[in-house]
Amino acid sequence: MTTYYFSIASKKFLVDEEPFDEVIEERIRHYHEREKEIDFWFVIEPAFLEAPEMADVKAKVPQPAAAIISTNKTFITWTKLRLEYVLAGEFEAPLESIPDPLASLAAAS
Repeated sequence: MTTYYFSIASKKFLVDEEPFDEVIEERIRHYHEREKEIDFWFVIEPAFLEAPEMADVKAKVPQPAAAIISTNKTFITWTKLRLEYVLAGEFEAPLESIPDPLASLAAAS
């Protein structure tokens, strides 16, 4: 079982209103400079929100949502401070209700 941490907001906010690309590029550059393996992912319409234990989170986030998911709690704390208007939380996976922590409900293009 692994603990995953997340920052989540509406897709519109993260993709259209925030300088999200800059934030992620900055973090990727930081990880590469330190030869650190990438431990975060960007998921549009994350499936973990459908788990019964995530009902409170889903109710607070405008849909469709997008999330930054990581196994690094410090990184998610950083994203929460950097992006400001996101909700942060955590969950464990795999579970019956969350078999794939990085799954998306977005239709494949």
